[in-house]
Amino acid sequence: MTATNMDDLVSLCKRRGFIFPSNDIYGGMKGLYDFGPMGVELKMNLKNSWWKSIVYERDDVEGLDSTILTSPLVLNHSGHEDTFTDPLVDCRNCKSRWREDQIENGECPSCNSNDLTDSRPFNLMFKTAIGPVDDGTSYAYLRPETAQQIFVNFRNIIDSTSRTPPFGIAQIGKAFRNEITPRNFIFRVREFEQMELEFFVKPGSDDDWHKYWVEKRLEWWSKQGVNSQKLKLLEVKKQELSHYSKATFDIMYEFPHGLEELEGVANRTDFDLGSHTKNQKDFKINSKVKENKDSTTKLAIQDLETKEWFIPFVIEPSAGVERGVLAVLNEAYTVEESNNRTLLKLKSHLSPIKAAIIPLKRNNHDLVNLANKVKSGLQSLGLGRVMVENTGNIGKNYRRHDEIGTPMCLTIDFESLENQSVTIRDRDTMKQERVSLSEIGNYYSNYFKD
Repeated sequence: MTATNMDDLVSLCKRRGFIFPSNDIYGGMKGLYDFGPMGVELKMNLKNSWWKSIVYERDDVEGLDSTILTSPLVLNHSGHEDTFTDPLVDCRNCKSRWREDQIENGECPSCNSNDLTDSRPFNLMFKTAIGPVDDGTSYAYLRPETAQQIFVNFRNIIDSTSRTPPFGIAQIGKAFRNEITPRNFIFRVREFEQMELEFFVKPGSDDDWHKYWVEKRLEWWSKQGVNSQKLKLLEVKKQELSHYSKATFDIMYEFPHGLEELEGVANRTDFDLGSHTKNQKDFKINSKVKENKDSTTKLAIQDLETKEWFIPFVIEPSAGVERGVLAVLNEAYTVEESNNRTLLKLKSHLSPIKAAIIPLKRNNHDLVNLANKVKSGLQSLGLGRVMVENTGNIGKNYRRHDEIGTPMCLTIDFESLENQSVTIRDRDTMKQERVSLSEIGNYYSNYFKD
C-alpha cells in the first residue's frame, strides 16, 4: 500500500527526520529542502546503489566529479543559453506566475482569472558573478545538468584511461534550475541532485544501446522496491524532444500527485561532443550542432581498424535523486490498521538504519555496555548505520524504527547477560527469535545479502 496523498509522506518525513523545508525558522524558501538524519542516509544509500550498479558492477564505465560553476562558453555551445527556457505566464489579477503547461482553459490556477499575459521564454539557469567586482562581464552559471562537464572532460578521460566506445562516464552531483513554480514536495525543486550516465557508442549502434539502457534502468528501479507495474514507459513525441535528442523514453511513475517522470533515457546523438569539438567540418555530424569557434579540442575517436575519426553518439540515462527518494518512500509507505502501525517497507540496502540495539532498561550499566559491544561488532561489518536506543521503552522504539524503515531491532535483556543471546524482531512480520551473540554477525550479514 502506497501513500494515499502527498500529505502522508510530508508528515512522516518531517516527524521522523527525513526531509525539512529549508530555512524553515525564517519562513522557508520555496523549492528548497534539507535532508535530515534519516533522509541523508536514505539518499546516500540510493546514490550508492546507483553507483554500484552503474560503475562497480560494470567494466565499461568510469566516474567523474566535476565543478558546479560552469563556463558560459560551455553552456553557449551546448545550446542551453538559447534553449533552456520554460514558457512563463503572468496573471494580471493576482500577480501569480505559472508555466504555460499549468494553465487550463485559459484560467489562472490560483484565482481563476482569464486576465493572463501571453507566454514568454524564461531562462531557467542561475547566473553568479565571478571575481571581486560584479560588473556583468565575468560570470558563470550554476550547472543546470551534470552532463556538460562530462562532455568537456571526454578527452581527459579518454587520454587517462585509454577507453574506446562503447563505454560510459558516470556522475552524481548537484544541479540547479530556477523553476517558475516548484511544487509537489521534493518532486520539482530548484536545487537537486542528478544521477547521470553518458554512454558513448559508435554511430549506427545507438538504437540498440538505447533499448538496452531503458531495460537496465527499469530493472534497477524494480530492485529499489519500486513496483514494476507502477512504472510506465513513455516515448517522447518528436515535437516535444529536447534540442539535442534523437529519441527519448521517459520512465514514468505513479507518484501521489499523479503519473510523472522518474527518469529519462535519451539518445543525444553526437550533438554534445560535436558542439564542443574543433574543426567540425572534418566530421560528418548531426546537422543541429552549431559551429564551435572557441574550443581547441577534438572530441573524437579514431577507429583503429579503418583509421577514420568519428564523434561518438551518446545514450543518457538521467535520474533525479530527490524524485527517486520520493518514489522509494511512496512505495515503502505502509499502514497496517490491524496492528495500528505505520511502517516503511524499504529494501534493506536502502534503510537509513540497518539495525537498532535496544537495552531493556535505560542506563543499566551492564545492558548498555553489551548493547554497545553488539553495535560495534555489527557496525564493523560495514553494511550501514547501526544505533543504540538507550531509552528503555521497547514499544515506542519498535514503532519509531518501523516508521523509519529499520529492518531489525535487537533487544538486550537480562537473559542476554546470562546466556549471551538477544531477541531479534523483524520489521515486516514483527516475528521475534532468539539468536546467540556468537551467531549475530552471520545472521546480520546474511540478512543483507542481495
